[in-house]
Amino acid sequence: MEKQQWSSKYGFILAAAGSAIGLGAIWKFPYVAGENGGGAFFLIFILFTLLVGLPLLIGEFVIGRSTQKNAVDSYKTIAPGTSWYLLGRLGMVTAFLLLSFYSVVGGWILLYIWKVITGQLSGLDGAEYGDILNQTIADPVLAIVGHLIFMVLVMAVVSRGVQKGIEKASVIMMPALFILFLVIVVRSVTLDGAMEGISFLLVPDFSSLTGEGVLFAMGQSFFALSLGISVMVTYSSYLSKQENLVQSASAIVIMNFLVALLAGLAIFPAVFSFGLSPAEGPALIFAVLPTVFSQMPFGMGFLLIFLILFLFAALTSAFSMIEIIVAAQTKGDERKRAKSTWLIGLAIFVVGVPSALSYGVWSDFTIFGRIIFDAVDFLVSNILLPVGALLIALFIPLRMKKEVLLKEFTSGNSKGRKLFAAWLLFIRIVVPIAIIFVFIHALGGFNWLIGE
Repeated sequence: MEKQQWSSKYGFILAAAGSAIGLGAIWKFPYVAGENGGGAFFLIFILFTLLVGLPLLIGEFVIGRSTQKNAVDSYKTIAPGTSWYLLGRLGMVTAFLLLSFYSVVGGWILLYIWKVITGQLSGLDGAEYGDILNQTIADPVLAIVGHLIFMVLVMAVVSRGVQKGIEKASVIMMPALFILFLVIVVRSVTLDGAMEGISFLLVPDFSSLTGEGVLFAMGQSFFALSLGISVMVTYSSYLSKQENLVQSASAIVIMNFLVALLAGLAIFPAVFSFGLSPAEGPALIFAVLPTVFSQMPFGMGFLLIFLILFLFAALTSAFSMIEIIVAAQTKGDERKRAKSTWLIGLAIFVVGVPSALSYGVWSDFTIFGRIIFDAVDFLVSNILLPVGALLIALFIPLRMKKEVLLKEFTSGNSKGRKLFAAWLLFIRIVVPIAIIFVFIHALGGFNWLIGE
């Protein structure tokens, strides 16, 4: 049985970058940056991504490529007879839950695309866009249908395999995403008063950056790269032994920076140009941006372009979330892929229905004071992701032989030995400490430190 592989390094980088560049980069990053000082947050985010995210990304690549197996079997191979394989299972559960509510937001994007195409978002004022958002996510039929269509799109691609499905879609969607982004950015930065928004993003103002903002930036640095779920372990298992892991990881990080920059340049100049606040939180994309675009010539056309690129980013991330589960279930037997993908995808859809209904008919049902959508989001983002990231960071130096790490790190990289010692130091000390800080903060700690 022949092992599936990426057809090219280019295809792998685009697929892995697509996994990393999702709702976190285009939706979460702009509004979190908007709430935490703009340029100062962006600078801290870049710093932590280089010091924490990049070493951990390389670490996941090393685990997957060294074994050429799915996430669960990778840990079994490296640490046989131990419970470390449960780290792969944890990644599967995390990805399952994450996609169950992530797909709900993907459904909202599809609904908004339909509303733009049919003219339902034209000619409204600011308050009406907020009402449209609330009505859309509260409608049980619309929310469930959007959620289902998004999952069907994901299943249709992943069921076709690594090369013919995920890689082929990523090679089309990722370049298209960047091209569409450039169109939006050019329009945004040429608006009257756009310079204020550009300065907000690019000129650091540390007086507006809080201790909480620094911790948010640290958390965003590894969440933005799809780390902690073993997704990158799975993706790198399809990679040739000749490829340079450090170079590939660096390319993905650079693309992630670029998307964060483009998202900021697409949103903040337009928001400032029309006198709105960048600190609007999650509604920034679905309520504030339609308000902004509605006031531009051909604004609905630009909004449609933005929503399409937003959809592409959501889909490429979703591919990786379901792939980690499919890969573990099929164990390389591609004859089982299509059936497994559809069964797993339908299960994710069913589990996600309560999240889809939690802004409407089930809005009164709460778990620890949170609606279902927010409760699942909190569990995944604040507990499962950092725990997974921490365990992976501990697994690499504790269970992997140094010679294996060196071989994988330097494969296809003649200068790798000079960087290896630094990488090992970071993965042993800096990365675990940073993740522990993020984890404690995510659970509500450090209030004494950040003045709350």
